[in-house]
Amino acid sequence: MSYKPRTPPRTSLAALTVWLGQELRILANTLNRPPVLQERHTPPDKLIPGMIVWADGVDWNPGAGAGIYWYDGTNWNKLG
Repeated sequence: MSYKPRTPPRTSLAALTVWLGQELRILANTLNRPPVLQERHTPPDKLIPGMIVWADGVDWNPGAGAGIYWYDGTNWNKLG
């Protein structure tokens, strides 16, 4: 899930109102979309406790082959 706001217009209040409505729709669509894991071939650059990743098990093997792992702050733990 990723949202990056666009630069708001500086022309008029009406243009800003339209922009805000569009941004809120984009944000709602982003938040309502179910998360999808993409297979990773390298570990994430920044490790955050609680993160969940899908390791390919070949280029990147966190310990037990291909699969879904969660990071507990110290180690990768395979789910399932």
